[in-house]
Amino acid sequence: MSDLPATDILRYTAFSADPEGGNPAGVVLDASALDEAAMLAVAADLGYSETAFLTGRTEASQPGARGYAVRYFSPKAEVPFCGHATVAAALALAERDGPGEVEFATPAGTVPVTVVDEGGELRATLTSVEPRVEDVDAGDLAEALAALDWPAADLDPALPPRIAYAGARHLVLAAATRKRLAALHYDFARLEALMHRLDLTTVQLVWRASDAVFHVRDPFPVGGVVEDPATGAAAAAFGAYLRELGLVPEAAVLTLHQGEDMGRPGTLTVTLGAGDARVRVSGTGTRLPDPA
Repeated sequence: MSDLPATDILRYTAFSADPEGGNPAGVVLDASALDEAAMLAVAADLGYSETAFLTGRTEASQPGARGYAVRYFSPKAEVPFCGHATVAAALALAERDGPGEVEFATPAGTVPVTVVDEGGELRATLTSVEPRVEDVDAGDLAEALAALDWPAADLDPALPPRIAYAGARHLVLAAATRKRLAALHYDFARLEALMHRLDLTTVQLVWRASDAVFHVRDPFPVGGVVEDPATGAAAAAFGAYLRELGLVPEAAVLTLHQGEDMGRPGTLTVTLGAGDARVRVSGTGTRLPDPA
């Protein structure tokens, strides 16, 4: 790290107002002096699942919005989009400049974020890029289940496997029981190899608790992380998946609980709107103290 330009790294947790919950992310509000290798080195040194690097100002399409170019790095690689780091970056900007509209130019496309103050607590809502959902090859599904050590009989037939995208690709697999979801012990290298081949960012493991409430977990071996505690990009993709398959109404508000099995509980709110294919994901967050 000593050979890198001086870098002011902020630390936030997203999708929880409790510093012990949600998903920690690094935020560099001025990364204009950092090249790709330096950004990767900062992310690797920080060790969070992702760090957001704001590389410069951009022209926003929304009147009154502040525009920024952003890139996201895990400890092992760049990713096209990261929801929790987007929320963290928007909260950091709101604390510096005040709540309002921010527009991020990401490698996956334009992502607007609205930050509001709700009784002294900041809440950010991101709007995804246009989502899509595709089938999963039977052989690829079998390999994913083998890597996870999940028997096919443990899947919920009401939520069929699919690959969903809302800025990044995620394999959606639904567990038939909460117990199945809680027992996550997978072959890191085997799942990582499959995910690289299919260009997946995480595997979105879900269990449906009720019509609009889900518990989710996200293995993230391609980023060098066993599990992501709260995954905004996967939440957006999952919302698109549910609507595409007719598993929820076209307009719906969903609650996703993530991180409970890791001891870092967080809550993601997914909003689907009639006549708009994009998915909105919102949550709170808080700044984490700098290391001593």
